[in-house]
Amino acid sequence: MTGQIPFVDYLVLDDGEPHLVAQECTSCGARYFDRRNACAGCFAADFKTVPVATEGTVRAFTIVTFAAPGVPVPFVASVVDCDGTQVRANIINVEPDPEHIRDGMKVRLATYPMGADTAGTEAIGFGFEPAG
Repeated sequence: MTGQIPFVDYLVLDDGEPHLVAQECTSCGARYFDRRNACAGCFAADFKTVPVATEGTVRAFTIVTFAAPGVPVPFVASVVDCDGTQVRANIINVEPDPEHIRDGMKVRLATYPMGADTAGTEAIGFGFEPAG
């Protein structure tokens, strides 16, 4: 069987356009990408799954030039503000240098294949690319 699976649980591939989903506290509105038993902001225990905007603005970034063995460098690690939800992701499909990346840059969600298993199922990752 061949197909695609998301590399992380919060990347949705089979619902129209690829997008991210977050767990939103029903009490205070804080959003998280990982599983939570309680909100870190208000300690409430009820969450709902909400879609995250697919376009955003780079709020912080760094160009990584040293990494673990086998990790290609350089790459751009960033924090992207997606309509109020902070997403940590790499900036992809752009030269990893300060002349091509800047704070305040508009970006959009992009997916890419990360590899396949012996059955041909592809793992799909995500990053953000310049939006225009």
